[in-house]
Amino acid sequence: MITNLSSNNSLLATWMREIRDISIQEDRLRFRKNIERIGEVAAYEISKLLPYKKISVQTPMGEANCVELEAQPVLATILRAGIPLHQGLLNFFDRADNAFVAAYRKHHRDGSFEIEQHYATSPNLEGRPLIIADPMLATGSSLVLALETLTAEQKPSQLHIVTAISCTVGLDFVQRKFPDAHIWTGDIDDELTARGYIVPGLGDAGDLAYGSKRQG
Repeated sequence: MITNLSSNNSLLATWMREIRDISIQEDRLRFRKNIERIGEVAAYEISKLLPYKKISVQTPMGEANCVELEAQPVLATILRAGIPLHQGLLNFFDRADNAFVAAYRKHHRDGSFEIEQHYATSPNLEGRPLIIADPMLATGSSLVLALETLTAEQKPSQLHIVTAISCTVGLDFVQRKFPDAHIWTGDIDDELTARGYIVPGLGDAGDLAYGSKRQG
């Protein structure tokens, strides 16, 4: 299932406009904050689909019937670009455990690239909701590799994928590999360049959040 968070007019549409706008992108703090806000919106929407249990609490005036999550989710992200989006999720799921995957595109002179993954760490995922943040879902290759690594020996109870911008090509690929996943995206673009960048997209989310990196 795919949910486009921009399908209805809301403040999220303003944040999407700002992260795309080249004249505003130069403000790194603002860029990171807007990505973080998108994560918060997604976290709130996801929270409606998680299982809850009934509990009672003592107030100064008596006993109140309440609910709480049956199990805390595991929040995962792909370093480094996913950190602001991950923080938005963590702001709401503040008791969650966390998983991290380090991956990057290794480009070749002919324009092709492959995904290099050097590090992955995760708590126990068995029977728990897994929410993974990756701001740009382009080809979907790095996201699928990360999910295959994290779920190789453990099966989460639910799988939620949170992105700022997704490309239809990447969405199709991820859905084929993980048909039970619920994808939450700030917006959807249809074009992908030969080098695997989303058009119009917003550029390189990692560079915009944290500065350009040495190529190689």
